[in-house]
Amino acid sequence: MSVVWREPVHDEWIDYNGHLSEAYYVLMLGHATDAVMEAVGLGPSYRAERQASLFTVEAHIRYLDQVSRGARLEVRSEVVGASDKLLWIWHEMFADGRLRATEEVLGVHVDTASGRSSRFPDDVAGAIAAARVDPPAEAGRSIRLRSR
Repeated sequence: MSVVWREPVHDEWIDYNGHLSEAYYVLMLGHATDAVMEAVGLGPSYRAERQASLFTVEAHIRYLDQVSRGARLEVRSEVVGASDKLLWIWHEMFADGRLRATEEVLGVHVDTASGRSSRFPDDVAGAIAAARVDPPAEAGRSIRLRSR
């Protein structure tokens, strides 16, 4: 299952180099994470009624191309892995039909009343399992310098 989030680049998101500022890639991809959460049953009503949410514990962004003022951004997101408490999300950000960034996010399900991690309830675990696809080859990479 692919979830799509669209949003325009706002003028205040443009940095001193005339391109989308790093912080706003994170904001846009965060909105896409929220859309995935909604799609698998972890949206606002879930958080209010069950006192639980998804907390990001790790994220990795690859900035592949610049984004200019006035662009319309589209993030295509997929669930690429899960355990009984963890959700792994893959995002691809496009502008003008070209891939501009990717992000993978690892989130942990947390009981917000206790502040401790907790298992996904059966209905959410089922929705996650139904949405899950295999991770792309680019997922799971780490930052490293290659020696000669």
